[in-house]
Amino acid sequence: MSALSTFGKRVRLLWQGADLALVGQQRERRMRLLASLVMVSMGLLWGLFFSFRGYWAIVVMDVVIILSGLTVFWLTLRHRVRTANLILFSALILLIAASTLLLDPPTLAAPRATHLYLLPVAVGALMAFRDEPLGLRYGISLLSLLLFLGLAASNWRPTDLHALPDDVRVIGSWLQGVVAMALFFGLLHILQTDTAERSELDHDLRAAVREQQFVLYYQPQLDDNGRVTGAELLIRWLHPQRGLLAPGEFIDHAEHTGLIIPIGQWVLEQTAAQLRQWKDDALYRDLGLAVNISQKQFSQASFVAEILGLIERHGIDAQRLELELTETLIVRDLEDLARKMTALVEQGVRFSLDDFGTGFSSLSHLKRLPLSKLKIDRSFICDVLTDANSETIVRTVIALGRSMGMTVIAEGVETGAQRRFLADNGCTRFQGYLLGRPMPLADFCAFV
Repeated sequence: MSALSTFGKRVRLLWQGADLALVGQQRERRMRLLASLVMVSMGLLWGLFFSFRGYWAIVVMDVVIILSGLTVFWLTLRHRVRTANLILFSALILLIAASTLLLDPPTLAAPRATHLYLLPVAVGALMAFRDEPLGLRYGISLLSLLLFLGLAASNWRPTDLHALPDDVRVIGSWLQGVVAMALFFGLLHILQTDTAERSELDHDLRAAVREQQFVLYYQPQLDDNGRVTGAELLIRWLHPQRGLLAPGEFIDHAEHTGLIIPIGQWVLEQTAAQLRQWKDDALYRDLGLAVNISQKQFSQASFVAEILGLIERHGIDAQRLELELTETLIVRDLEDLARKMTALVEQGVRFSLDDFGTGFSSLSHLKRLPLSKLKIDRSFICDVLTDANSETIVRTVIALGRSMGMTVIAEGVETGAQRRFLADNGCTRFQGYLLGRPMPLADFCAFV
């Protein structure tokens, strides 16, 4: 019973961590989807209303709103966050400014009201672009506020040809004022809540680094004979109140605050210590451990010296240490990357390219970098048996890696049929739930 209880607790903690990891991303995604649906709905509503009245210039603007909303919706589903946000806010600012100047001139009976929407747009931009460069984040908010100020303090308009009659604008002024202020208040509340959550996360994460509240999980990597060749190390945060948290819940924040550097150093220290412990054990001494390296870690001037010092201090075989790079990292500074990689490879350290095919790498990158392993992304593996494009990509990557003398490993293998397909096409390394889920050290040792 105690074993079942422990297993049940572990499952609950893993699910909790996975759920929490998605909260922030899902909330932003829902807000973008909601904004796009509001744009489509309002465009359809007002488009029909003004088409019956014969205001065709307004109908054209409503069509633009509908198309912008549909574009944002599609980009959000495709996870193209920055492009979706840029189109969303550009369309909103242009349409609000044009509507205010052309359709909503101030009169004694009805003051301007359309420009009030620029206030929630300014707050929304702070939220949507919070992880973007400061110029983009504050530039869009500042532009919205300056436009609001200019429209609120001026009666200028280019023409009165398209102005709506006062009887329409009187009701519209009240309606738009209420909606704009409701949006403004709602976004301020979300921004304040989000800021408090991030402040709390920052405080807790700094305490976690200080108190080493992290644990490492090992996901087995097997060859085509079913023998364990090593593992990929996956970090988890054992939060004192929230339990076991997956990387998605804190890694992005660690990247933006720079805490990823001490966290990455801790992971490397633990990895080297474990390799040293296995060095004299015949059962484990041939196993390799793969560690993900962040862009901030690798860009440190002292990175090469730290890795070499780690190897020397622990007295480990450098060939047992594998550093995983992402495609995003290799396009940042290829010259610096190649220089550092070469210096480490000469001492025996191995490098692999993670999630190959999902980013921006090209064949010239593979040619210039001393990589020893390619990892086929799970997004191709999951439908390799049902999607012709995925099948072609997987076959090509395997052939490419083998022709360049690299080991090719498929991650995300979940069925026997997937594994057979990969093996039949020359893939010799596998990682995924079919073979073994991420597990604590003791369970991994037992698995081996």
